[in-house]
Amino acid sequence: MVNIMKSNTSKALKQKFSFLKDVYYDDGPIWATGYFVSTVGVSEQTVQNYIRYQTREETGQAQLEL
Repeated sequence: MVNIMKSNTSKALKQKFSFLKDVYYDDGPIWATGYFVSTVGVSEQTVQNYIRYQTREETGQAQLEL
């Protein structure tokens, strides 16, 4: 469901804002591959940490912890 929403909004944004086609190519994704869901509520710091980690992951800078 999340992937469908991300795909549809990506297409709609590219139609509305033509410059995005140059930045993300016609078929390239706008959104990151993951998503965050919480059913019990989390702190703002938890969300900020997730966003920071997601950014590093998308740029190939995240390291796996073993």
